[in-house]
Amino acid sequence: MLRAIDELEIQKDEIVAVSGIGCFGRATGYLDFHTVHTTHGRALAFATGIKLMKPEMNVFVLMGDGDAAAIGGNHLIHSARRDLDLIAIVANNSIYGMTGGQVSPTTPERAKTTTTPEGCKERPFDLCNLVMAAGASYVARWTTAHPLQLKSSIKEAINHDGFSFIEVLSQCPTQFGRRNKMDHIRMLRKFKEETSLKEEDGKIRIGVFRR
Repeated sequence: MLRAIDELEIQKDEIVAVSGIGCFGRATGYLDFHTVHTTHGRALAFATGIKLMKPEMNVFVLMGDGDAAAIGGNHLIHSARRDLDLIAIVANNSIYGMTGGQVSPTTPERAKTTTTPEGCKERPFDLCNLVMAAGASYVARWTTAHPLQLKSSIKEAINHDGFSFIEVLSQCPTQFGRRNKMDHIRMLRKFKEETSLKEEDGKIRIGVFRR
C-alpha cells in the first residue's frame, strides 16, 4: 500500500486510513497519515462518514476477515451497494487471530480452530463474490505471495472512482498454522500452489475480477 501511494506521489495530508479491531487493526498506528482506529466491525461506517464530509480525501479502510465479514458484514454489503469511493483492503487469514483463534466467516471447511476443534463444517464466504453481488465496482484478490500484483491493484483502486475491494489472503502461523500443522513457509507455498489466475478445480482464483 505504501509503495503504491509513494509511486503515485500522493501527499500524506490527502490520505485517511481507517482500521477496526483485528489482525489489521494496529496498522493505523504505524502510518504517518490522518488515521482513525475504530471499534470492531465499524471501520467502513466511520470511513463512510469521513468520505461524505471530505470527498477530496483518499480514504483507505484496513480490515481483517472477522472485522469485515462477521461483525462488520452489514457495513461491507451496504458500502459495496452504495459504491462509495472508498478503498477497502481486507487481510484474510481465515481466523480470528487476535482473540484466540476462533472460526471466522472465511475459515475453510475442515480447518481447525479453537471453536471448531474437529474441523469447520460451514462453507466459507467468498468475499469477492459477495461484494460483486452487492455492487462493488472494483474487486480483486491477491495473496501475500503476490506483492507486485497487489501493489498494482492498490494503484488501480486509488485511481478508481467507486467502491474498491481488495482481498489479501494472508498467513497466520500462530493461530491458524499451529492448529492446522503448517508453518509460515508452508502457508506461503500453499498460496502459490493453490491459487490460479483462471478457473481451476480445487484452486482459489486470484486476480482482478471487476474494474
